[in-house]
Amino acid sequence: MRRQHPIIIAISYLTMAFLYLPLFGVAVFSVNEARRGLVWKGFSLKWYLKLFENEWILEAAWNTLLLAVISTVVATILGTILAIAMDRFPWRSRTSNFLDIILHIPVIIPDIILAASLVVAFGLLRLISSIFEPGLLNMIIGHITFQIAFVALVVRSRLVAIGSEVEEAARDLFATNWYLLRKVMLPLLMPGIIAGAMLAFTLSLDDFVISFFTAGPESQTLPLFIFAAVRRGVTPQIHALSTLIMLVTVVLVVATERFTRQHEKK
Repeated sequence: MRRQHPIIIAISYLTMAFLYLPLFGVAVFSVNEARRGLVWKGFSLKWYLKLFENEWILEAAWNTLLLAVISTVVATILGTILAIAMDRFPWRSRTSNFLDIILHIPVIIPDIILAASLVVAFGLLRLISSIFEPGLLNMIIGHITFQIAFVALVVRSRLVAIGSEVEEAARDLFATNWYLLRKVMLPLLMPGIIAGAMLAFTLSLDDFVISFFTAGPESQTLPLFIFAAVRRGVTPQIHALSTLIMLVTVVLVVATERFTRQHEKK
């Protein structure tokens, strides 16, 4: 095996340190006895205990979880349908390329642009119905708009890996469309669907910009709470809350990776 140049190895380690040392520092300060400053005064979990006694944080956590679950379920269903339709329907070349561009726009467009567009769209919808006032419903719709693209891209990559030979073999054995979807396609697509859902769920948990532009006074989420709290000063409770969010994200990513690998082995 060819060894990498020491400079490349050093740059790799420095990059990893640049990415993860700040997160590690936040985790360390979350268990520091000291309330202010950079002085270590001993290990303590009191900030986590106080975190779970804070009603504002608990309400924000519930809103965040509710928003992430509902938007992920809807986006996963729609994204999977969209991926199958784009990959298996015999589109013409120009139409297929156009759909590819449309699918990638929510992924590459800056969040601030998408959020501003949603504000305009919801402003027009409020002329039709008052249910589109800023609040949890608008946040769910806003999250779904960008989650669908991520789910569709992950599921579509799985479709490309599977190929069309399995479907053709099933049809040669007189499988109906419903049987093909239920017994052949969905089991094979499940790792991609789960991966796309986990990605969408994680993005929803961490989203700030779209939530900020669509939230109402009673629909505050954890990222919004952290933003408001940091403006008044960073406290150990914020460190503890940030650490918990980071741990949840890491657990979801690791679980998705293991599930995908186990399914591939089977």
